[in-house]
Amino acid sequence: MAHTTAFLDDMKAGNPTILEVTGINPTLFKGKFNGPIPTYISNKELAETPVPFGTYDYASPRDVRDVQEAIKGKRVFRYTTIHDRAVIKSFILVRDPKPYVIGLVLDKKPLMQLMEEQRTNQLYISAVLLFIVIICSYWLSNILLRPVRSILWKVNEVSVGRFDSAIEVKRKDELGQLAQRVNAMSKNLNIYMTKLKMAFEENRSMKEYLESFINHTTDAIHVVDLDGRITQVNRAFEQLFGYTTEEAVGQVLPLAPDHLKDEEQQTMELPKSGKPLSARETTRVTKTGEWISVSVTTSPIRDRLGSVHAIASITRDMTSRNKMEELLRRSEKLTTVGQLAAGVAHEIRNPLTTLRGFLQLQLQTEKLNTRHVDLMLSELDRINLIVGEFLILAKPQATRFEVRDIRFTLGDVISLLDSQAHLCNIVFVTEFGQEDCQISCEENQLKQVFINVLKNAMEAMPQGGQIAITVHRQERQLCVSITDEGIGIPEEKIAKLGDPFYTDKDAGTGLGIMVSQRIIQSHQGIFEIKSKVGVGTTVLITLPLYKADISKT
Repeated sequence: MAHTTAFLDDMKAGNPTILEVTGINPTLFKGKFNGPIPTYISNKELAETPVPFGTYDYASPRDVRDVQEAIKGKRVFRYTTIHDRAVIKSFILVRDPKPYVIGLVLDKKPLMQLMEEQRTNQLYISAVLLFIVIICSYWLSNILLRPVRSILWKVNEVSVGRFDSAIEVKRKDELGQLAQRVNAMSKNLNIYMTKLKMAFEENRSMKEYLESFINHTTDAIHVVDLDGRITQVNRAFEQLFGYTTEEAVGQVLPLAPDHLKDEEQQTMELPKSGKPLSARETTRVTKTGEWISVSVTTSPIRDRLGSVHAIASITRDMTSRNKMEELLRRSEKLTTVGQLAAGVAHEIRNPLTTLRGFLQLQLQTEKLNTRHVDLMLSELDRINLIVGEFLILAKPQATRFEVRDIRFTLGDVISLLDSQAHLCNIVFVTEFGQEDCQISCEENQLKQVFINVLKNAMEAMPQGGQIAITVHRQERQLCVSITDEGIGIPEEKIAKLGDPFYTDKDAGTGLGIMVSQRIIQSHQGIFEIKSKVGVGTTVLITLPLYKADISKT
């Protein structure tokens, strides 16, 4: 036990933070021990003494509970103040040779100073080591991330559109393969971007070209959606209809007259279903309420999936052309009237001669013969009819469609040309049939067409012959066929017939066929010419029957 006490004294002398070391017998340590501490005791006394070795000057009421906790194997450590001194008390269980508890009291202040010094030293060492680690890590990361930076640099170059420079590849690992892939990607992107720029320039050029074409064309162009609202117009539309772009876009404008609205709605169903409409002549209304004659071409606009999402209409002002055609018709009519003058004069001379003879006979006999009077009145009626037909062709007429039987119109024309035909040794052979042949027409214009065709047939037969005129119904159409036995027309010239001022006649104007074709087209009909040299020519005119007449079939 003396050795133990000496060891403890040496330990406290070497470590001033240790204030007290106490050996405690847990079985005898029931409460606070205040007795004197012997300097030497035997083994038997040790077994019967609560504090077998050391001192117990720093006693505390909690020591009993702490010793019991230490016996259970728990680590006991607490701060407290004893004798006005801050201390640290700790109890440790020792099992050999016999279980007992060692109590240790440490001076808190020097221990905390020591711990503070140790902590400061550790922090300093840790800071130095951290700095070294950071430097080493930066150096290593710089080595490891160098290829990654090269790849990142290349990606940044590509992102701003610079594809020329490439990554210098010195590695064969995954990063080297990645660098090669990035170089290949940059090269392909350069090719694609070049093509894309070329395509963009082409699209831009085409867009500018189309915009220039649309805005500078004289035809009015407007685009509507499937609900009829205007989405786009050009300058010609503004000039023709009087609406500005701001007034037109997004609105459903009343461009069609009231009496044509139902027909226009039915017509617009075709482009909505994807079928384009060919040019059709109709009437439109401007912003000021003025009616204008126009030609309208309507086409569907499809999206990339092929679905119709809009409708484009191209409107051409036909006012000037219609006026020109009217002037041409009048010119051709006057030419026809001049050519008919000789035949009309001859036709009138015959009844005048008859009238003169009967009047001279009446003067000689000084008697009134009622039979002669009837003949004279008949001849006067004939003169009146011929002059009336002649005046109808000569004077201007207002365009007004009426329901007429085509057979009566042809009969009037044949009566007018019959005398001239006899002079040329030509006979008209007609085959009209018994069915009604009513059409909606402007009769004077159709008479002009038939006179032009019959005159051409007569001029093609200098030796005389027959001209066959047939009229027959075919479903909802009426067909008029005029066939001569003339010299015929070469195949290469048939395609040119109808061109303005094209003629092979010395006294011809080259307007007759063109005017006739225009008149038939305005009647929604078809004008066809078939000919064979040395055999003759057939002119086939097809016109739509009057609707009320169609219902009877």
